[in-house]
Amino acid sequence: MKKIAIIGSGFSSLSAACYLAQAGNDVTIFEKNEAIGGRASQFKKDGFTFDTGPTFYWMPDVFDRFFADFDRKTSDYYEIARLDPGYKVYFEKDDSLDISVSLDKLFKAFENEEPGSSKFLKKFLSMAEFNYKAAMDKVIYRPGKSPFELVTFATMTRLGEFTKSISKTIRKHVKSPRLIKILEFPVIFLGAKPQNIPTFYCFMNYADMILGTWHPKGGFYKVIEGISKLANELGVKIQTNAAVEKIEVDKNTAKGLIINKEFLAFDSIISGADYHHTETLLDPQYKNYNEKYWEKKTFAPSALLFFVGINKKLKNVNHHTLFFDTNFDNHINTIYSEPSWPKDPLFYTSFPSITDDTMAPEGKEAGVFLIPLAPGLEDTDAIREDYFNQIIKRMERISGQRLSDDILFKKSFCVSDFVFSFNAYKGNAYGLANTLMQTAFLKPKMENKKVKNLIYTGQLTVPGPGVPTTIISGKIAANLTLKKLKKQ
Repeated sequence: MKKIAIIGSGFSSLSAACYLAQAGNDVTIFEKNEAIGGRASQFKKDGFTFDTGPTFYWMPDVFDRFFADFDRKTSDYYEIARLDPGYKVYFEKDDSLDISVSLDKLFKAFENEEPGSSKFLKKFLSMAEFNYKAAMDKVIYRPGKSPFELVTFATMTRLGEFTKSISKTIRKHVKSPRLIKILEFPVIFLGAKPQNIPTFYCFMNYADMILGTWHPKGGFYKVIEGISKLANELGVKIQTNAAVEKIEVDKNTAKGLIINKEFLAFDSIISGADYHHTETLLDPQYKNYNEKYWEKKTFAPSALLFFVGINKKLKNVNHHTLFFDTNFDNHINTIYSEPSWPKDPLFYTSFPSITDDTMAPEGKEAGVFLIPLAPGLEDTDAIREDYFNQIIKRMERISGQRLSDDILFKKSFCVSDFVFSFNAYKGNAYGLANTLMQTAFLKPKMENKKVKNLIYTGQLTVPGPGVPTTIISGKIAANLTLKKLKKQ
């Protein structure tokens, strides 16, 4: 039995801990905050419950596969239900489209918007399904150590899917700005502008329109609690309020961690904390990458979030609602091309209490509002307040209902909070963008090249951003660790 330390308690850390404990190791997770979950945290107030991190439960097969690895079922730990429609997209007042569970309804909606577009959508989703299954089989569960991992996948697809952006592919066949926004939206979860994401990532459209959008009853934090419960059943120990101050290394071997000025010895270490932050815990000679490396990387967005208690039930909005009533490309450019605060921001809302009465008191609504932003922006209380007023006025106008007078309270969370709470590089919310030059083996390496028993996991390394992928990242990190321990 080996003693293994894991830094952080987000999805990748909890996943790695479960696999390592299952293999018979003594595993301890150290979390700097009072509660576990990392970015997938929770905020409660006055009977309202808010997920402060992920709210879209996509790719349910990955969660099922994870629990099956331990001879469990997802339903042993939490309950999920598919949303129908998955979400609503507003383009303007009285101009919206629901992403229906029914493909026939979806094809009809596309055809009504633009004749001939449903034919392309059918072909596009067929390609997306093939890529999804191929990626899961050939790339996603691989450690990103060799270019052949990606080459193997590439040989199964068309060359154009790697050399052409998903935006170019979509816009070649679809002219309606509304449909373009809907088809390009899912890849935003990959953390880059659609113009910079290769077409082979269209498998996110399969995740969206075929696998669907689900909701864990009680909120997404129930998933964190479920995996944490599994970890406890396997013998994993979790310590909160335990910020790691340093990773001690001797002769290119990590000997342990300094926590609250106390040295704790371990045979191996995995960090699910922010990759850049983890490297600040090492003496400079043991870092994988210097500051210039990180400065050149393309990061996924940060976000301005509001958690709002509303003193009435809402109309004309769904559990998930996207407000795309302003210029899509202009906003995306403020994130990636010219980092700045957007003039007329796109925004997303989640009102989980519409479908889950455990999320808010009777007759009231719990609302999450999110504006994607460039990481590294300066944010102030005045800026936050200005943007809150902007999006509330737009939502009132578009959804045709008063809202301002019914706000019981609100809490904001932005770039500086991501830095403070999660040590996130430049306050990024979603990790590293999945551009072509930041895919698979081109991502930051999971293995420290100078410290033989230190592994990195999470959304800044393989396979990339998103809850399902970070759960997979934890499994890959655990397998790499087990292989190294066997050689000792």
